[in-house]
Amino acid sequence: MMEQVNVTLTETIKLLLDDKKFSTLRDILITMKPFDIAAVFENLQDEKMPILFRILPKELAAETFVEMDDETQEFLIHGFSDSELKEVVDDAVDLIEEMPANVVKRILRQADKDMRKQINELLKYPEDSAGSIMTTEFIVLRPDMTAEMAIKRIRRTGVDKETIYTCYVTDANNKLIGITTVKDLLLAEDDELVKSIMEENVISVTTLADQEQVAQMFSNYNFLALPVVDNENRLVGIVTIDDAIDVIQEEATEDIEKMAAVLPSDKPYMKTSVFGLYKKRAPWLLILMLSATFTSAIISSFEAVLANVLILSSFIPMITGSGGNAGSQASVSVIRALSLGEIHFRSIFLVLWKEFRVSILCGITLAAANFVKLLLFDLNGQENAFMIALVISLTLVGTIIMAKLVGSSLPLLASKVGFDPAVMANPLISTVCDSLSLLIYFGVAKLILHL
Repeated sequence: MMEQVNVTLTETIKLLLDDKKFSTLRDILITMKPFDIAAVFENLQDEKMPILFRILPKELAAETFVEMDDETQEFLIHGFSDSELKEVVDDAVDLIEEMPANVVKRILRQADKDMRKQINELLKYPEDSAGSIMTTEFIVLRPDMTAEMAIKRIRRTGVDKETIYTCYVTDANNKLIGITTVKDLLLAEDDELVKSIMEENVISVTTLADQEQVAQMFSNYNFLALPVVDNENRLVGIVTIDDAIDVIQEEATEDIEKMAAVLPSDKPYMKTSVFGLYKKRAPWLLILMLSATFTSAIISSFEAVLANVLILSSFIPMITGSGGNAGSQASVSVIRALSLGEIHFRSIFLVLWKEFRVSILCGITLAAANFVKLLLFDLNGQENAFMIALVISLTLVGTIIMAKLVGSSLPLLASKVGFDPAVMANPLISTVCDSLSLLIYFGVAKLILHL
């Protein structure tokens, strides 16, 4: 019944347009809801659409544009002048906030410099959000369609779509209510309704969802595409597996750069200038250099210990290096687990307990191997060889335990306070562990050698 009314209304509007009775048309349209007007435009689908749109009051036109499907929006955009596009944008901030990224790009291509600036100021999608990477090239079906009608729609509209295998079902208000696949439609009876075929428990994300979390969902659920909805659960776009792979690659590159103490860059290495690389690396090098002065201060404060047993100084690089390596191992494992959602800050005590047990085993192994090596080779013939070997070996046990606990806890603490956990990887962990290793080393030496 409703379809008959829409068809009749559309035919009436076509006749009024042909007769150029614009004032009558305007009187009819202003009594209608934006969604109903959008339905008329979708049924019209011809060169008269821009004319009809110009008849609408500016505010109503903007609200109607939001309710249109992507094909109708694109058709209208190509028929708009820049000034008309500007009027639509000026009177509908919500339009820009909820508009799929690809539709915005189409408007931007037709806008002048000032208008592009204004639209970009109105855009609310953060740079790393689902809204910033989604596409609008997807198939939309209605629940009351038959399987045969759905297949015909896919054939008619699927040529330029990003994916046609996964189809999304929306209600009259464009709210996402289900999902189905071409396989399900092909295997169904021709007269079977989409609403009886579709899966109603749809996993979706909002336009403001973090793109890294979105990419992780593809791994968790083996998706080929993921629907993106606005605050009212209206379908505004999809993120495809291709987009997710790009995000994963970008995030992995960014994490690697941070773990190597390099500020992230959005340019390929060969396209980054020498000065650009300098700006990315120098700040961290300065921070690490200043933090390394603590190591020098610790060594200076224990000059008396080193003066009495000079041989202790030759083992400082081995002890600090072992601590740094152990800390980096723990931090990388924890950072990876955090990025995959395997652990959270609330897991910190479980993580520390696990790393403590690992550090005990690693520390004893390194200490035992080092103790034998010291007595047979490095300290052979040295006075107090056994006690010095004991100092170094016990220091290794303490250093490994300390480094594992520091390396596993700092990324978790960073995630809790809002920092990127990757920043807490090597070489920052190594610098922290170096200072603590020396404190342990000289503390054990003073205690055992009575210095």
